Amino acid sequence: MSDENEVTRLTAWVHGSVQGVGFRWWTRSRALELGLVGSAANLADGRVEVVAEGPRSACERLLTALRTGDSPGRVDHVADRWSEPRGGLRGFVER
Repeated sequence: MSDENEVTRLTAWVHGSVQGVGFRWWTRSRALELGLVGSAANLADGRVEVVAEGPRSACERLLTALRTGDSPGRVDHVADRWSEPRGGLRGFVER
């Protein structure tokens, strides 16, 4: 069982109509509210890749927010991967 304050890295790939609708800005706002660092980037295939590092509980809350459907655009599916934090990130940026 993981400690909710353990620092972790979440990588999430958001599928749907999520480019050109303010989704990255919305994601950045949620991540900053949660105290996370990382990025949200458009991918060539139409997905948005979200990379976030911070306490596991905050990353889980961001992942839940990505899946709720309360974001701009339309989210069809979110695939996620958990890994060890790499560090070296500052702030949360849109790419």
